[in-house]
Order: sequence, then C-alpha cells, then structure tokens
Amino acid sequence: MAMQSALTFAKELGRHREASVLAMLVAVALYLTFASDYFLEPRNLLNVGRQASVVAIVALGQALVIIARGIDLSVGSVIGLSAVVAAVLMRDTRSETVGLLGGLLTGLACGLANGLLYTRLRINPFIATLGTLSIARGIALLMTGGIPVSFGGFAEFVGAGRIFDIPVSFLLMIVLAVIVHVFASRTVKGREIYAIGDNPKASRLAGVNLRSTRLFVFALCGLLAGLGGLILAGNLASADPNLGMGYELDVIAAVILGGTALSGGRGSVPGVVIGALLMALLNNAFVLLGISAYWQVVTKGLVIIFAVGLDGLQRGGDDD
Repeated sequence: MAMQSALTFAKELGRHREASVLAMLVAVALYLTFASDYFLEPRNLLNVGRQASVVAIVALGQALVIIARGIDLSVGSVIGLSAVVAAVLMRDTRSETVGLLGGLLTGLACGLANGLLYTRLRINPFIATLGTLSIARGIALLMTGGIPVSFGGFAEFVGAGRIFDIPVSFLLMIVLAVIVHVFASRTVKGREIYAIGDNPKASRLAGVNLRSTRLFVFALCGLLAGLGGLILAGNLASADPNLGMGYELDVIAAVILGGTALSGGRGSVPGVVIGALLMALLNNAFVLLGISAYWQVVTKGLVIIFAVGLDGLQRGGDDD
C-alpha cells in the first residue's frame, strides 16, 4: 500500500512538473536564506543569475533537440571551441566584430555538423554528438596549446556587465526565452518540432520535412551553445580551451528537470528556465555550505535519474 501511494504521488508530481520544480526552487532558496548569511548578498545572487543564464540559454536549444527526439552531448565542448575561435580571431584580426561572428558561426557549424551526421548519415545522435564532443574539445586545445586566450570588449559587457544592477546575461536569457517560447508555441515550425517528437511517422505522412526540421533544431542548439561560450568567456575575460567542460550535464539536467520528455514531443520553455535556475541554485548551495565539489557531480546524476524516472512513471500512468 505504501509503495502504491508513493508511485501515485510520483505520477502526480510528474504531471505537474513545472509547479513541482518551482516549489523545489523556492524550498532550496528558503533553506539557504537561513543556512547561510551570504546567500542573499547581492554579489552572490548576481553570480547565481549569471550561472543560470548560460545554462538556460544553451538549454533552450537543447530542449528543442530533445523534443524532436534527439540529444546533443557536445554543447559543453562547443561552448569552449566557440569561445576560443572568437578570442583567436579577435586577437589576430584586431576586429571585435569578426571575433564575435566567428564564435557564433563556429557554434552554428558544430550544430549543423551534428544535424547532418544524424539526418544524412543516420548516425544515432547520442553517438554522433559524443564524437563531436571530443573533436570540438580537441580542436580548442590544438588551437591554443592548452593556454587561455585573453578576451574582452562587448562580450565582456554581456558576460559580466549589469543594467540597473541586473546581469546583462540574465536579461539576455529572458529575452531569448520569450522568443523561443513564442517560436515553439505559436509558429508552424515550432508545432512541427513537437509533432516530430510525438510521432515521426505521422508527421512525415502529414507533409512535415523531418530532415530539415531536425537539422534546424541541431543548428539552433549549436548557435546558442556558441553564444553561451562568448558569455562565459566574457565573464572571465579569458577564453580557456577547457571552458564549458561538464556543462552538458547541467544543460541536460535543466531540460529534463523542467519537464521535457526524453522520448520527445513534450516540453516547455518556462520549465527549462526554472530547471536551469534550480541547477544554478544547487551548485551555489554546495559552495555556500562548504560541501565537497565532488558531490556536485553525484547530485547532477541523481537529478537526471530522478527527472527521467518521473517522466517514465508519468508515461506509464498515461498508458494505463
């Protein structure tokens, strides 16, 4: 009886994922308010906002990929490669515009490569992006010899600047979240992405071009990862070839925790943003409470398993 009650509760939790994650976010914030004297300090809150913004921006693209029944494991490495390319171009050409465009186009190119491997060569996206993860990181290391490259200018303003004491990157995240939300929920292409994830065969019979739509979501994911790399490098005023390492875990955890189904066809932008905020808050909690950084990796894995488990229970309940 107790096990049945627990399963029923878990299924209900899965059906109201956004509200559940928001409640968890509030609970963690309240706990940290009393557990740490530093949590509510403006500097700490600004750091949480900056960290959440990069994860959320990249997660917006990742969410669309997963909704369309794909996955992109390479986003962390694309973050690092895009930052390195931008910094090197800016240094060699002495043009900030060329550097920034180069960084964004690098992210876009990586996304297109992932999409082509999936749609043209029919390589499973998990395997394809696992390969590009290694390739992108290797190229970044080869370009720099493992040595960080100085980075600044407009990207530094976006990464570390503030407007009315609000991080620019956080404001950019909100703007992009609104744009992606409107795109996903109000446009034909957005509805096609959901349709492909829900039933690819029916979508194809209905006239949806599966290849071009999947290529589009991977390209967008790569572009947003490139933007995330510029923001991170701008915040640090340095483009490290190891930048973004492990970010794929944060991004995927935020997407799944926010209610996006790994099986495709379901997910929302507000849920993704809430999931990113929760991941950033959990990371901040480990620092403030003096808990070993190794436990952060364990916690991310547990969060992913927990979120996927809720999704599985929800689908099982729907099938019943």
